[in-house]
Amino acid sequence: MVSQNSGKILNLASIASKAPGPWQAVYHGTKAFVLSFTEGIREELIDSAITVTALLPGVTDTDFFNKADMLDSKAIQDKDAMADPADVAKDGYEALMAGKDKVVSGLKNKLQTAIGNITPDTLQARHMAEQQKPVSED
Repeated sequence: MVSQNSGKILNLASIASKAPGPWQAVYHGTKAFVLSFTEGIREELIDSAITVTALLPGVTDTDFFNKADMLDSKAIQDKDAMADPADVAKDGYEALMAGKDKVVSGLKNKLQTAIGNITPDTLQARHMAEQQKPVSED
């Protein structure tokens, strides 16, 4: 891409990249890396025609929670509140094609991320613990 001065990279981060993640600490840390990595390489390529964008969805109706052994998580008990994967993909594609640095997919996720930007990490961790803990932990 660099030698041809052309290309587009869409990295899948998550709103999890913006908050501490009890019950999913490794996932949150990994997604924080993806966001930071994306922002870093975007800056390295700022003078090129290469677009680098991070997509930050929230809870999405995929097989993720099954594979993560988190079917008991409070976060997925309301199936109607889960984002449609096609909508998330569309948000990412449109942001990439527009040359944006990142996009938070979904209004609820945008609000949660905005509130998180002004909330202390300790409070965010408590909130995420309540959101993500297994239903059996109540």
